[in-house]
Amino acid sequence: MLTLNLKAPQFEGVDQFGKTHKLSNYLGKWVVLYFYPKDATPGCTKEACSFRDSYRELEKFNVEIIGISKDTVESHKKFAEKYELNFPILSDPEKVIIQQYGAWGEKKFMGKTFQGTMRITYLIDPQGKIKKIYARVNPLIHAGEIIKDLTSFKAF
Repeated sequence: MLTLNLKAPQFEGVDQFGKTHKLSNYLGKWVVLYFYPKDATPGCTKEACSFRDSYRELEKFNVEIIGISKDTVESHKKFAEKYELNFPILSDPEKVIIQQYGAWGEKKFMGKTFQGTMRITYLIDPQGKIKKIYARVNPLIHAGEIIKDLTSFKAF
């Protein structure tokens, strides 16, 4: 289980353009690392577009946004192009990063229980430590919550 002030687990993943990203490449910056269930579904689209629309505001805090789901690079490419996403979304079909960050687990939908990617976000500080964990995310207000927290952390 990941907890606050622990060093965030290192990872490597490929984005919608085939570019490799490593967490270590982002030392010195804040990182919003968010996990989401599936490209182009209503909640995931709202969350991604909220980050897209808040990108300039988050940039003021020296923040990089990275999304991760188990969808393919090709699926991510279509999703990112359709909604003009301005940040990397990494493909993790083997669920290595998803499991490493505790974002895989039991979910319930329409009376059915199943295993899937949980909507969870980690705010990682410039030293690579977990500053905040958002375990219950409302996609419509999530970016605003992060901006408020960054302001309180005096992250700029």
